[in-house]
Amino acid sequence: MTPIRVFISSVQNEFASERAALRTFLTGDPLMRRFFVPFFFEDLPAADRRADHVYLDEVSACDIYVGLFGLDYGYEDAHGVSPTHREFDQATQTNKTRLIFIKNAGPTEHHPKMLALIRQAEGQLVRRRFAAPSELIGNLYAALIQYLEDKELIRTGPFDASPCPKATIGDLDEERMRIFISRARKARNFPLPEEATPAELLTHLNLLDNGRIANAAVLLFGRQPQRFLLSSEVKCAHYHGVEVAKPIPSYQVYKGTVFDLVDQAVDFVLSKINRSVGTREGGPDAPVEYELPRDAVAEAIVNAVAHRDYTSAGSVQVMLFADRLEIWNPGILPPSLTLEKLRRTHGSVPGNPLLAEPLYLARYIERMGTGTGDMIRRCRKAGLAEPSFSVSDGFTATLWRKSGAPAHEVTHQVTHEVTHQVTHEVHKILLVTNAEKTRGELQEALGLRDPVNFRKNYLLPALKAGFLEMTIPGKPQSNKQRYRLTEEGKCVVETLGKGKRDA
Repeated sequence: MTPIRVFISSVQNEFASERAALRTFLTGDPLMRRFFVPFFFEDLPAADRRADHVYLDEVSACDIYVGLFGLDYGYEDAHGVSPTHREFDQATQTNKTRLIFIKNAGPTEHHPKMLALIRQAEGQLVRRRFAAPSELIGNLYAALIQYLEDKELIRTGPFDASPCPKATIGDLDEERMRIFISRARKARNFPLPEEATPAELLTHLNLLDNGRIANAAVLLFGRQPQRFLLSSEVKCAHYHGVEVAKPIPSYQVYKGTVFDLVDQAVDFVLSKINRSVGTREGGPDAPVEYELPRDAVAEAIVNAVAHRDYTSAGSVQVMLFADRLEIWNPGILPPSLTLEKLRRTHGSVPGNPLLAEPLYLARYIERMGTGTGDMIRRCRKAGLAEPSFSVSDGFTATLWRKSGAPAHEVTHQVTHEVTHQVTHEVHKILLVTNAEKTRGELQEALGLRDPVNFRKNYLLPALKAGFLEMTIPGKPQSNKQRYRLTEEGKCVVETLGKGKRDA
């Protein structure tokens, strides 16, 4: 970031103590020295130039002019004008931000020309008075913080509500917004009609401010969110052991909207953990259960994506080990929450409220602070140890696996000819294809949300291996298309099932 240049103008002798105090403050305060570079004319080395020319050039080059007006008018040139007066006029003519501070005194105590300068300034801008250097520093600090806020160099509100630099409404995906409205209407009785315009949706969700879109809008509906918010991706890794070690058997970096990130990360975990299939006594579809409760996995991941600190350069990390699933995000608990409070019903304190609201409307999260409690209850019901939570360099949620054994490809009982083709994902889709089903029905039966992941890792490999076939092979895009097991696919299901029973 380019430093912000601040020019300090005053009669030097009268304000010697104040200038020294300002120098110490502006160069010593961590926040001030991060943004501002002050200019004090007493710091200039000797030079073959007229001093008044140097000062006026510095005023022209500065970003902020700070004028300290007191009793004395100072040295007057041949035209009867002091350097302080000329510097103020130069700042006015060059449209600089002007901050004027007037030392307390009665009107009769000021030099007549200084009094005229004060009145000139008062007619153009708001000025502040001070009695002591400490009061001057307090007033200048408040003014400089306001300047940083106005320039959007610092923020006092949530990150997700801040405008996204360089992003426009044209960088958002209208189709994603239409799908969101449809989903929110079904899930939460969202009031906007499906034909609502993007501007109407963004305005309703408080994601549009004077034509500028908020960071949350990019994260929710952006065509390429990571183009503007680089660290908003999610990294997923699968390890066969109980600690991070190379080589990593499976590693994926997911990009997209927050909805995409959650769906892809959940699908990644579900594709790596074990899954059991029950009997069909209760109906045509056999019930299926994952080793880790799907809802608990989804809750942990969506919490990490929704509540993380998006100003951090870190990304959400989803790491599956032989004995546990760890979901880490760069964030901290709000002051009102503790690790102990997470284990019982608590108030909802979203770190990104404008991001959390649409996730709630699309039924990705609940509003009442029950998420971590639900994770605990679901794991208990599944006979698993309670999830654990910790805070160090970020927030980590850990779900514990029962067996402590890594998920693996279920291929050991299959004949050698098909062993290399029956991955864990292919096995799963074969198990749920107990009748002719549409693509959507298969995806729903598997509990998967991300269509890209489903097609790439489940459907296409099963078709390519010859275990599934289309009912209308000549029209792959037909809306009447169904998928069914081939004879070879039925043999694989039977062989795998027998192998599991015999194991």
